[in-house]
Formats: sequence, C-alpha cells, structure tokens
Amino acid sequence: MSTGWSGPPFGPIGVMRSWLKPRPGSGDRKRRRSSLVAWVILILGVFYFLLPLVATLEFSLRPKPTTLAYTNVLADPKFGGSLLYSFTIGIITIIVSLSIILPTAFWVRLKVPRLRPVVEFVTLVPFIIPAVILVFGIIRVYSRKPFVFTATEFGSDALLVAAYVVLSFPYMYRAVDTGLASIDVRSLTEAAQSLGAGWTRIILRVILPNLRTALLSGAFLTLAIVIGEYTIASFLARNDQFGVYLSLLGQNKAFEPAAVSLISFGLTWLAMIVIALIGRGTRDRIQITGAR
Repeated sequence: MSTGWSGPPFGPIGVMRSWLKPRPGSGDRKRRRSSLVAWVILILGVFYFLLPLVATLEFSLRPKPTTLAYTNVLADPKFGGSLLYSFTIGIITIIVSLSIILPTAFWVRLKVPRLRPVVEFVTLVPFIIPAVILVFGIIRVYSRKPFVFTATEFGSDALLVAAYVVLSFPYMYRAVDTGLASIDVRSLTEAAQSLGAGWTRIILRVILPNLRTALLSGAFLTLAIVIGEYTIASFLARNDQFGVYLSLLGQNKAFEPAAVSLISFGLTWLAMIVIALIGRGTRDRIQITGAR
C-alpha cells in the first residue's frame, strides 16, 4: 500500500542515502572548477616560461638601432663556427652513444632482463658524479703516458666526445628502453631469425626503424646537452664549443649574450617541432600499415 511518501526513508540508512545522493548540478560545478584550476595553472606556466624570454628580448633590443645586438652576433664568425663545432660534436656523440646503448638495451631486454636494474643504475651514474670531477679524472688519466690525448687537438676533441657520451647515457638509455617497451622485441627478433637475419641486420633493419621517435627524442636531448655544456669543454680548452663561446661573449659584451640565448632557444624549438613532425609521420605510417 503506497503512502505517497517520496522522500528518503527514516533512520540512519535513510539519512546516509540523502547525504550521499548527488545534488543537482554538483557534477557540472566540479567540472567547471577543475577546468578553471587547469586554466589557471596553464596561464601561470605560460607566464613563468614567457616572462624571462620577454625580458631577455627587451634587454637585447635596447641598443640603437634595436637590431644591433643581433647584427653583431650574426656577423661574428665565431658564432657560426662555435655552433657548427658543437653541432658536429653532438652528431658524433649521438652516433657513438647509440652504438653503445641500442645493442645493450636490446640484449638486456631480450636475453637478460634481470640485469636491467643494474644497467639502469650504471646509466644514472652521470647524475651522481659532477661534471667537474669527471673532467678532472679524464685530464689526470689521459694527460700522461701511454695515453697522452690532451696534447693534441684531435685527442682533446675525442676526450670531449667521450665525456659527452657518458653524460648522454641517462637520457639516451631511457629513450631507447621506452621505445623497446612499446614494441614486441621478442616476436620481431624471432621472425627475423626465422628469415635468416643475423644480429646486426636485426638491430639495423628491424629494431632501429621501429624506434625512430624514441631515438629522435634521445638524440635531441643529447644535442641540447652538448650545445649548452660549459664545464667539460672549458677545462679541456675547447673554446670553439658553443657554451664556452657564450660565456666568453658575456665577459666582453652586454647585449649580445641575450641575443645569442634567444637565437639558440629558437633553434631548440625548431628542432623540437621537426622531431614532433617526424614522429607524427611515423605514427601515421604505422596506422596505415596496420589497416592493411
């Protein structure tokens, strides 16, 4: 028999149900509040990153004419020479680092996964050892017989590349390991072996093309480290390195270092855009291949 009562039942259970029952419009208010908080965080982040750039731009434009600092920088032959030198060292560092990290990460994930924590710890050692200690150790070891590398320009360049390879290990290994985790390494390897491929061909023709985006990310981080690094290049007397050039420029000029910083920042963002476009093209090709 119905009494016509539509409210919650009496007793503790009824009171709890009335409390827990969502009020009309409460979900919309929570979503609006979350959206507002997200927008506030985004705006604060944009101001946090853009305000220093705007201040640097304003400072670099103070000379008259306003483009004087940029004209002086672009007309300086040391600017292009240091950028080319750092870019060359960075490319060599990327190649050497990949030739070490890629086979190691592939073999660990395929054959000895128990050693993965050990390899991860070894690749994190550059975070523990400061760069100044690393370069002093390199100079102490390789400035005496039988390996006198610091006596020649080529030897110093080789030591610089070796030091940068060590510094790139944490970034390059994690990029490669993340890429390997996104593909079925064992199935690809077994399929390639069933077709008669050797280990070198498997790495170069099967694994490497599937890690394009991950390798580009690791390469970009390595290149950024090489271009901006100062300590190791300074102690090895590599004054052609871009970080050392920027430091020396700041000792003699006032506005040109700000212009160089903005130019290098623009080149960095350009490299990031290229990586994003290449990565998006790779994903599109994978989806098309899967649809077939």
